[in-house]
Formats: sequence, C-alpha cells, structure tokens
Amino acid sequence: MASANAVELEADGRPVRVSSPDRVVFPARGITKLQVVEYFLAVGDGILGALLHRPTTLERWPKGVFEGAVMATRADNRGDAFYQKRVPKGAPDYVETATIAFPSGRTADEVAPTELAVVAWAANLGTITFHPWPVRRDDVEAVDQLRIDLDPQPGTDFDDAAAVAPHLRELLAELGLTGYPKTSGGRGIHVFVPLAPRWSFTQARRATIAIGRELERRLPEKVTTRWWKEERGQKIFVDYNQMARDRTIASAYSIRPNQRATVSTPIDWDEVDQVHPDDFDVTTVPARFAERGDLFAALRADRDPALDCSLEPALELARRDEEEHGLGDLPYPPEYPKMPGEPKRVQPSRDRDRAKT
Repeated sequence: MASANAVELEADGRPVRVSSPDRVVFPARGITKLQVVEYFLAVGDGILGALLHRPTTLERWPKGVFEGAVMATRADNRGDAFYQKRVPKGAPDYVETATIAFPSGRTADEVAPTELAVVAWAANLGTITFHPWPVRRDDVEAVDQLRIDLDPQPGTDFDDAAAVAPHLRELLAELGLTGYPKTSGGRGIHVFVPLAPRWSFTQARRATIAIGRELERRLPEKVTTRWWKEERGQKIFVDYNQMARDRTIASAYSIRPNQRATVSTPIDWDEVDQVHPDDFDVTTVPARFAERGDLFAALRADRDPALDCSLEPALELARRDEEEHGLGDLPYPPEYPKMPGEPKRVQPSRDRDRAKT
C-alpha cells in the first residue's frame, strides 16, 4: 500500500519517491529517512563519483540504526540490517547492474550506479552505507583502486592511525603511488590510490601486503600485518584482505551505522592529525562539501587517466620480500577457498603443528 505522506525529490532531474519520510533512522540524533536522502543529494557529485560504474553492495538498515540493532550474517539471517549483493527486485529501469563473481565461483548482478537517482532510490530502501568494488563495470576483473585500511586494534584509536598515516604517505610516494585519505567514519583511516585499470585482485592484494610489511618494518611498535587478532597487539592493522575479491570498503560520503550518523569523509593530508571522525556527520558534511568540493575526485571512474599510478614498484617490493626474506602470501578470509601459495589458515593458538615445535 502506498504511503500517504510519501514525498518526491529530484535527483539531477529525475524524480525519486521517498516513502515514510518521517521514519527515524538515527534515533539518537532524530535524523529521518528524508534527511538521509537529502544528505546524499547534497553531496551528490561526491557520492556518485565514489560509486560511478562500480558494482556496489548496499548496506541496508530498513528499521533504522537503533541501540541493539544487529547485522544479519550467513549463519543467522534474522538481523535488523543486511548486505544486499544482488539488485533488489522491482528496481527502476534506470538502475543498471554489473555481473560480478564471488570467490566461490557464483555470480550476481550488483547495482552499478550511473546517476544520482540510483543513490537516492537505494537510500529510500534503507541503504546508508555503499560498498563499491575497486573495479568498473566494463571490466570487473581490472582493479583500478588500491585501498589501504589502517585499522586500529583494541587499545588504539583514530589518533594512532593518524600518527601512522604520514609514514604511509611517504612510503607510497617512494613507490610512485599517490594516496588520498579519508576517515572510515569509525576509528580508522582509509587511503585510496588511483590505478591504471589493468591489475588483478591477486596483484592488488599482494601489493598491499608488501606495503603493509614495509610499513611494519619502519614502525614495528605501531603497525602490524598479522591476520590473527591474538597476534596483533595494540597496533594499527594494515588490513590487506580488504583488497581480496568481494571484500569492500565503505565509500567516501557513505554514512556509517552508529549513533552519531558519522560519514566516511575525504580529508587533506594536512588535516589528518587535526580532525576527528565525529567532526563529520550527516549534518556537517554537506556544508564542508559545498566549500571544499570532492577531495576524492581523483578516484572517480571517469577521472583523467594521467592520475593513474602503476603497481609495479609495489609488486617489485613484494618480489624482494619473497626472494630476500622468504615472505610469501598471508591468510585469506575464512569464507575463501584455499588459495594457491596461501599458508596454513589456522589460528596460532589452535595450531597443533606449531605447538609441537
């Protein structure tokens, strides 16, 4: 049944219907669904640039982000929110898709936004966070973004990630890579690098491992690449598996599911140690965007190819790690099939073979 109080908004000339506009999505802030959609329209060029032509998983919170809300999982699908990896049934004809392959070999048609109305339509479905793949729909095997996740572990926070970020910037520059930072919307920092779209997921992940290991060598007391949480300590984890197939990072300008309705926000390098994630939320980012523009424009799928970087120097670093230090691959996420060259995927405290040595 149609909602009597539905409203219609315009997204770059296309009308988009917002049902139940007064439904509260973020109770702690009193932010409604209409305000969420209006937020995405206010940062329209930025959010569309982050998603343009990219297969995108929708993180939907149709009941809102309330205290105690949980995300559905493979083991239990009864959660209050869920990840939509296949285009929803009944999508408008302007919603285009791309066929992607999961590690299992199964495929799915995911939303691949081509216009701002797609973002508004998805927001009306309860989407607050968009998770685009680092590929374009015309070639879903060619990675065109390197994404480095500086993930604070228990006992560390955003300030610790901010202290590591300049060292990462310096390392990237040494490798001929130009990084663009953004807040994760939580405690971490994401750094994206535009790449010429010709690298495989395996190569991108391998390059990220090499970058993480070199950063760890330079900052051994602050950085770790250890996959198992019990081995990480109070350090910043370089989450290299975010570059594995079907593992995505919240896009720039996405809203995060927390009580403050924070936003994953692009920042300048000289701002990294001057800001806090709580500075950027649904109510504050539109004004910042209007003043500063899209600081992630260099990552757009339709960017100037002159901005693209090469992974070859980082892959050479990976080759040196293997040849000179005997450092090969690292574990993949648990849902992946066993990958070629991958070490034993067993938690160290449960590794019987290690216990015998």
